[in-house]
Amino acid sequence: MENNCSLLYNHSMDSRLNPLFTPWKIGNLEIKNRIVLTSMGGTDLFGWMEKNHFDRAGAHFIMEVAKNNAGLLLPGCQPVYNPMFGQWLHKNKKMYRDLAEWMPQFHRTGAKLFIQLTAGFGRSFTISKMMEMLYTTPVVRTLSKPFMNLDKITASASPSPNRWSDKVPSREMTKDEIKEMVNSFILSSALLQDAGVDGVEIHAVHEGYLLDQFTLPYVNKRTDEYGGSMENRYRFAIEIVDGIKRKCGKDFPVSLRYSVVSKTKGFRSGALPGEEYTEAGRDMAESEKAVKLLEAAGYDMLNCDNGTYDAWYWAHPPIYMPENCNLEDVEHIKKFVSIPVVAAGRLNPYTASDAIKEGKLDGAGFARQFLADQEWVTKLIEDRADDIRPCILCHNGCFNMAHYKGVPNDQDLMDSLHLSRCAVNAETMQWDKHFIKKTEKPKRVAIIGGGIGGMEAARVLTKRGHIPVIYEKGKELGGTFIAASAESYKGKLRDLLAWYRRQMEQLGIEVHLNTEIKDISSIDADEYIVATGAKARVLNVPGAEKLIEACDYLKGKPVGKSVAVIGGGLTGSEIAYELALEGKDVSIVEMKDDLISQKGVCLANSSYLREWFALHKTPVYLESSLKEVKDGSIIISMKDGSDKEIECESVISSVGYIPAPVAPKSGKVHIVGDADKVGNLRTVIWKAYEVAMKI
Repeated sequence: MENNCSLLYNHSMDSRLNPLFTPWKIGNLEIKNRIVLTSMGGTDLFGWMEKNHFDRAGAHFIMEVAKNNAGLLLPGCQPVYNPMFGQWLHKNKKMYRDLAEWMPQFHRTGAKLFIQLTAGFGRSFTISKMMEMLYTTPVVRTLSKPFMNLDKITASASPSPNRWSDKVPSREMTKDEIKEMVNSFILSSALLQDAGVDGVEIHAVHEGYLLDQFTLPYVNKRTDEYGGSMENRYRFAIEIVDGIKRKCGKDFPVSLRYSVVSKTKGFRSGALPGEEYTEAGRDMAESEKAVKLLEAAGYDMLNCDNGTYDAWYWAHPPIYMPENCNLEDVEHIKKFVSIPVVAAGRLNPYTASDAIKEGKLDGAGFARQFLADQEWVTKLIEDRADDIRPCILCHNGCFNMAHYKGVPNDQDLMDSLHLSRCAVNAETMQWDKHFIKKTEKPKRVAIIGGGIGGMEAARVLTKRGHIPVIYEKGKELGGTFIAASAESYKGKLRDLLAWYRRQMEQLGIEVHLNTEIKDISSIDADEYIVATGAKARVLNVPGAEKLIEACDYLKGKPVGKSVAVIGGGLTGSEIAYELALEGKDVSIVEMKDDLISQKGVCLANSSYLREWFALHKTPVYLESSLKEVKDGSIIISMKDGSDKEIECESVISSVGYIPAPVAPKSGKVHIVGDADKVGNLRTVIWKAYEVAMKI
């Protein structure tokens, strides 16, 4: 495995990518290439939010990525104090023995492994409704301490509000608690070194996690040796690396996950790209000094992006953020240290390769793209970029922590406990549940509807040995996803659509376009999959005939200079964003008390849009409903019961959809996607995969 990387790229890979596949060093440790898998919660080797153990699913993911030519791999962050059950990471010796047995197999790939250790979340800990109940009910709070001590796991540098909930504030961490945590970092690192791990990464003076909270002036108001001066605020992170180097020796590499600039205006308030603001956290002037301090303390690498949980869209860029959004700041900070520097965050591999060639960067960090396609680096090397299943930056599967007014993290417990699954790849981190099993009885399966659900079902059926036939009433494959991917900033969604169409060609799937099926009994097949999607809800108000349906606008129906968007869920908000980018005068009317008030939409995505509309003074009418559409205006009913007239040349309706299956479910008829239940891309793809597995 070690040599085929150079062998492959010398033959066929785009030469612009060559710098990505050159060796480099972290301390005395040589890494075979510059591709870094950065850490994601859920890909942990010692379990995530459960009793610590050697985690086979995490190991499977890490091994798949290693076998596919990544150079340095960082599994999911491992809390030294486990939020669930209050375990200290250094105390379970068996899992280190299990890791030691696995490491030779990993090293045969030629890759290197750093385990990321975290001090935890502090005020960023994701509070749910259940946790609010645990904390606010004294008896339950006492009883729950052995398995979830919220008072301890949310403690921060100073008393401060939680990012997600007003009901669970953070207290100040004691000095004894800091020392206990530093000690666990040291002992855990020594055990990892003994197990054969190549290094550790300290998580993190980054993203507003606990260690970062100590460094940030808006959170840290301490007057002891951990507060005040810059040296004091960074003391916690410095004591950790100092202790590890003393215990493990100066040659054992210690990386630091680091946010160059906080991009934060204050609690729960981020700064958007290009916005003029006063930095509440770490500004570039402090960062230039801080990195020198951290290098002098013993850190061997900086693994960098930007942001905090209050400005979460920098560390977890949604599709609205510019590509390579953190690169310029990371390139700048590299000038102030001699240790290697890695950049991450919507990074384009070609741009990263250019930066490495020019000496502006040492390593290129990628995360979510590995969830979508563990083989994507191999495909780049083999000049098969078109075969890479793209990450669409949706966070629906990997990180769907949703938050809106008055509600803490609105996320199913199943999702909280199983991060790092993928909306576009049903198999990732679910190999025990979603897998291709060859059929012994090939069947002819008619698929009605050639949208994403229909194409995913056809893809899985073909791989299993069945014979699917797609019937699509439109002139091309894609269904509603053609409209859903139409906005200017949705190039990644168009890439996914192209990937699916290419899969249909490569797998030789029979497709009938311009073929509407109204009665499935007219088709001869062993079984049927109905993937006909949903139809738009229609508002029953005077002048409703003047409304433009969201999909019609997205497919090209023209609108005037001023536009009112009815419905401020994700689709409506994205349409309003697109209209505003085009220079239209936009207003949004939403019945709920917040925009994007829905499950499954990550706070990184929703907070970007909410803050963008606020910055650009886009009129948003919450707790309001459409009463009438007139020529040149609409009448809305406001929160206080009064009516308001809003002038607008066009009105777009985005008030939801209703399933529209062409046949009911039965023994031989399966319904997938929005035809079954209106959801998001994840629900469409996963259900289609599961139905195709069972036939």
